Amino acid sequence: MNLIVHPAYFPNIATFSVLAQHTVIWEAHDNFQKQTYRNRCYICTDQGKHMLNIPIKHVGGKEGRQKYRDVEIDHTYNWQKQHWRTLETAYRTSPFFEFYEDDLRPLFEKREKFLFDFNLKTIQTTFDCLGIPMPIERTKMFEMSTSNDMDARFLVEAKKPLSFTPAGYSQVFEERHGFIPDLSILDLLFNEGTNTLDYLKSQSLSFVDV
Repeated sequence: MNLIVHPAYFPNIATFSVLAQHTVIWEAHDNFQKQTYRNRCYICTDQGKHMLNIPIKHVGGKEGRQKYRDVEIDHTYNWQKQHWRTLETAYRTSPFFEFYEDDLRPLFEKREKFLFDFNLKTIQTTFDCLGIPMPIERTKMFEMSTSNDMDARFLVEAKKPLSFTPAGYSQVFEERHGFIPDLSILDLLFNEGTNTLDYLKSQSLSFVDV
């Protein structure tokens, strides 16, 4: 069975475990909603859990809601440089940061106009790092409820608790903050490297398995 999933900014481990274990279709016709993983992800720095947020151009007034695919990134300030510096500071000492940095750095150097397109590029780059093909199918229209495919769009909701307990792995600041679960795929990639795909495939996904 196919799962319908929102493209997110370097998705968390729960979402990437779904991507590694199921055939997915990208939701391409929904409305943008605030406080979701559409424009944020979480990593771990020396201060603990830390949010990386992509600023967007807000549309109000008569235009009202925006389609997710039409939301533009706000490049008023150089958030890409800030995000990359934060990642460097947090993960430079991790086992695999240098292994993947040449693949990832270009994402923070070239400006992308639309958030939807940029998020898909972050996912594509991660799939390339894992050495597996990325799903390319997209929804053709928005459906409130799905019939032939399973709805996993809830995974993008940052404020919704998820029944997911990922296996532990070594993290850079684990001695200081303890193990922090379900961070961005970047945390797993930088710490586990070539073991990342096996890790993702081994996770229990009771929250979507039927």
